[in-house]
Amino acid sequence: MRRGRLRPGNWPVRWRLAAASAGLTLAILLIFGAVIGRLATERIRSDFNGEVQGAVQTLAAEVRIVYTPTPLAIRVPHLNDFVLPDDASARIFDVNGNLLRQSDGALALGPPTSGLSTHGGMRVATAQISDDSGAPTGYVQYGRSLEHVDSTINRLWLFIAGGVLIGTLLAALAGLAIADRAMRPVASLTARAREIAETRDPSRRMPEPKADDEVGELARTLEQMLRSLDAARAEREGAMQKQREFVADASHELRTPLTSVLANLELLQASLAAPGQDEDREMVDSALRSSKRMSHLVADLLLLARADAGRMGEQRRCDLAEIAGNAAAEVAPVMGDRELSVDNGRPIFVDGNPDELHRMVINLLDNAAHHTPPGSHIELALRTEDGDAVLEVADDGPGIPPEQRDAIFDRFVRGNGRADVTAAPGTGLGLAIVRAVATSHGGTVETTDSPRSGALFRVRFKAALDPSPSFPRGRDTQTRRGSPPTPPRRV
Repeated sequence: MRRGRLRPGNWPVRWRLAAASAGLTLAILLIFGAVIGRLATERIRSDFNGEVQGAVQTLAAEVRIVYTPTPLAIRVPHLNDFVLPDDASARIFDVNGNLLRQSDGALALGPPTSGLSTHGGMRVATAQISDDSGAPTGYVQYGRSLEHVDSTINRLWLFIAGGVLIGTLLAALAGLAIADRAMRPVASLTARAREIAETRDPSRRMPEPKADDEVGELARTLEQMLRSLDAARAEREGAMQKQREFVADASHELRTPLTSVLANLELLQASLAAPGQDEDREMVDSALRSSKRMSHLVADLLLLARADAGRMGEQRRCDLAEIAGNAAAEVAPVMGDRELSVDNGRPIFVDGNPDELHRMVINLLDNAAHHTPPGSHIELALRTEDGDAVLEVADDGPGIPPEQRDAIFDRFVRGNGRADVTAAPGTGLGLAIVRAVATSHGGTVETTDSPRSGALFRVRFKAALDPSPSFPRGRDTQTRRGSPPTPPRRV
């Protein structure tokens, strides 16, 4: 548990309710126990003092002292028997304070003084002895130990303290149980809100309140909020879907005039091949290069827009090794002084769109070529691992800093965390297309360090164990058979 959680202000609500209940009960019991204990203590001491005074009065009534030339104390019948049950002490004095008789083993009770006194842990009572005419003839002292009284009072306070502690504990447990029962609807709302936060699905409903109280009002308010959020999300999703469809349709429509422009520029370029038209031919060449870059950008935007709109190409059973080999052969002429090796010696079948997979491999190889210096080594390798088809493109270039490995798959991110070593400008969409194709095929893409300290891009798909082609029901099941997968080779 975190240290900050130990502070009462950070306790859960049920704990604070239980603590408040226990604290209030403790305060009440302390006041009640103090009052009861005080009254009981005074009553016990008062009863004890009354018993001592009653005993001395009884004893004084039974003693007679007759004065003759020699004072004579009349013997008290059963004096030792009188004091034995209470383990008390009794002493008889004449009017001059001279001790005449005392019980066996009597303790010193001090000089005789009227009333009650305490001497040596004993409660002492003194009574006057009178003759038949009422004249005083002596004194009687009677004392009992206070140990029994003090022990009784201590047990009383211990019992009260135990009652206070037990009552406080029971109040805390009862408060916790009541708070838990009271907070159960809130806990249910919290659990459902956590589920909605994890799934990001505001269409789910909050639990129906069972009582028309504050918790029920909270549940209804949260339900209204979720319905409003769900409606807002639906409106936003609808607007975004329309925007995606518009971009996809616009990109598709742009391809037709661009294709026409490219065709006309190529015809014009061919017609300007005669001597003396070098300046016009350079202008046409520049326009043709710009048109090709625009066509390439529109194709990238079209693929991403279709991916956003969920309108990717139709998938079928295809050989990823064959697709990778064809893509490597297409990219090899633009590698320059870089060395490209391809390891696709065995067929690996996946369910996917061949054109999109082809584009994905080309983008990975083109990215490696653009961000590695001349003389670098680029390796394209395929394998199966735990039922997955794995495609890797590794190089020995400058690599990618770890903090930029997630951002490089975003759109219009250029440089990819590595120094651009070619003059050819990029659109910043190549790796975004790689991720879009991988995602649309149920796969993943990641980047890490290659064994040669460069960059390594790894794409993982679910491999198809059955090599036979797979088509949606009702479609033409004929398929083109390309050339067999090429063995590992250097391009």
